[in-house]
Amino acid sequence: MKLIKLTAISAAVLASSAALAAEPVIVVDGNEAVVYEAEPVAVAYQAQPGYAYNADAGVVRNTTGAVVGGTKTFFQTVTHPAAISAEVGTLGYGANIGWALNDKTELQAGWAGGDVADLFGGDFDVNDINYDVDSDFSNPYLGVQLRPMANWFTMGAGIIVPDNDIDVTANAEGTFFKIDGIQYNAAQTGTLSGTVEHRNKLAPYATIGFRPNITNNFGLFGELGAAYLGKTDATVRSSNPNADVNFTNAQGQPDSIKGSAVAEKAQAQLEDKDYLEWMPIVKVGATYRF
Repeated sequence: MKLIKLTAISAAVLASSAALAAEPVIVVDGNEAVVYEAEPVAVAYQAQPGYAYNADAGVVRNTTGAVVGGTKTFFQTVTHPAAISAEVGTLGYGANIGWALNDKTELQAGWAGGDVADLFGGDFDVNDINYDVDSDFSNPYLGVQLRPMANWFTMGAGIIVPDNDIDVTANAEGTFFKIDGIQYNAAQTGTLSGTVEHRNKLAPYATIGFRPNITNNFGLFGELGAAYLGKTDATVRSSNPNADVNFTNAQGQPDSIKGSAVAEKAQAQLEDKDYLEWMPIVKVGATYRF
């Protein structure tokens, strides 16, 4: 009889163990008090993802700890970027790769370059001289793209390593080149041509922009900003360096100088042009996110 009671009691304890959890059960049988310890029931839990991505932010790979998480993690992060982008703008035609640290921060490495003079219209004015421009840009860059509100609005900053070749050819204004208010005979001067090179080997930049998603994987972007390239070194040469070039001086008297001297005056103007210190950044592109 006692065995039957104990069997029935044990079955009741097991049936109620899920509700009682780990609480002990005391059963009194006659004059004896017996304590039964309920065994915990094994429950299978569905593991939740460690990070929930905001689709509006467009960041689909969390690579937090890429730098400090060990060699294996770093290698996996480098070889598995969060996004790749194609771009076109004032720095040239190019592409970049992005690694997302979280839904607000993305590291970028990219390159932009090529002949982009046509994007500026192919010419520019320096005081009274108009120059045709032929360019060969190379602008590798490293930067950080921030989404301060975890949405489509972005702020960027970084460093460009510029290696831009800019060739210029002066266009005469009628029959003369006008430099510092003086008109020099264009036929006697010959062709004025040269190069412009920025002095900075590292150029900091900053941008603001937008990066909306079109689908789960594809998005567009646009950015506005500037890079500080520093002062310029210019070289201008005359095709008739030894020719006498006639002009009327400030006193209204006829005078002449060599063609090389006219080139030197044009060169000084190019180097003094302050706006060449800042390279405007305007670019648009498309992004594929993994």
